[in-house]
Amino acid sequence: MKPAEFVNLKYKPSRKDLVCLFRVKPNKMTMREAAATVALESSVGTWTDVHEKKYVNKLAAKVFSINKNMIKIAYPQDLFERGNAPNILSSIAGNIFGMKAVKSIRLEDIKIPKDILDSFKGPKYGIEGVRKIMKVKNRPLVGTIVKPKLGLKTKDHTELAFESWKGGCDVVKDDENLSSQTFNKFEKRLTSCLEVADKAKSHTSEEKAYLINVTAETKKMLKRAELVEDQGGKYIMVDIVTCGFSALQTLREANFKMAIHAHRAMHAAFTRDKEQGMSMMVLADIARLIGVDQLHIGTAVGKLEGSLEEVSEISEEIEKKNVKATKRRLAQDWGKIKSVLSVSSGGLHPGHAPFLIKNLGKDIVIQAGGGIHGHPNGTFRGAIAMRQAVDATMRGISLKEYSKKHIELRDALEFWKKK
Repeated sequence: MKPAEFVNLKYKPSRKDLVCLFRVKPNKMTMREAAATVALESSVGTWTDVHEKKYVNKLAAKVFSINKNMIKIAYPQDLFERGNAPNILSSIAGNIFGMKAVKSIRLEDIKIPKDILDSFKGPKYGIEGVRKIMKVKNRPLVGTIVKPKLGLKTKDHTELAFESWKGGCDVVKDDENLSSQTFNKFEKRLTSCLEVADKAKSHTSEEKAYLINVTAETKKMLKRAELVEDQGGKYIMVDIVTCGFSALQTLREANFKMAIHAHRAMHAAFTRDKEQGMSMMVLADIARLIGVDQLHIGTAVGKLEGSLEEVSEISEEIEKKNVKATKRRLAQDWGKIKSVLSVSSGGLHPGHAPFLIKNLGKDIVIQAGGGIHGHPNGTFRGAIAMRQAVDATMRGISLKEYSKKHIELRDALEFWKKK
């Protein structure tokens, strides 16, 4: 096929097409020529004429919309193997990023046809399932990350986890780069933290979960997940980008009993540049497709990059000016595919609770590391303060008012106000 044949602005995508939205800057050619090059490279074409079989042309991707620097491309679903996430990404987010035909290109959005959706398991539990596991019905889950993220010996790591749970955290998780280092071995940490999670449950009469990082080479990751399951853990955590989509899919399809908490470490290597790479939106869709139960989405406040608009597109029931609350991206109707619980994490403290709940809704995990462990009176009081902030917000009481009779929250607000 000639490059021009990959552009058909009269084409109407069918329900069997996978549709992508790209942001493109052409390099020494027109936008139409650049769009055609993207479509051919990501489907059945190549850089020069070849003696192809004519029937192959039916599988050609079609550029059906060009609007300034935004193009839409429809891919026939038969281009993709069912149930194979890496195969999908190798096509729509593969060679195109290195082509000379474009100065830059970013995959902004993706719409996946039902036949492909149905070939994946999706989340085992999703929002409703996680709420049942944790027995938390009508508020955000409160969580923390043990800090400092690296260096703590198992005994001290475990003690901070216990103080966090006892103070009111529902979940405690490892940070993304804690694995099984010599100072804090995986097996020992798992056993000791699960023991104190049970102890904290007896203190508070609330469910407690430890999100231990199983990220490793795939076979080792599966063995670690088996160990968590054997010891009665409720969750496993995995760095979904650094471990790879194939490894993530292998982990999900092993069908363990635990919920999967997805950390997005390294995502900004390809999501942060607004002109090159792909959006967090697409990463969220792929993670949900494969089957994580909860996913880091950003905060719109705190230490990590990500505007409210970007974050709220991926999160639940948001209010923007006078626009009605919208369905969050991770809860859109995908048939049998369950929704994903959003995790807001990165530079948070109790004072952020009202903003997060107002803008991201109640179906989130509010996860504060330094904002709990950095409390002037320690981890236990920090966890109490965060829980107080969430409880106050859910009751419609301002933090200032609530803090008058809740000293932990008052101390937290005064401390973080100075920072």
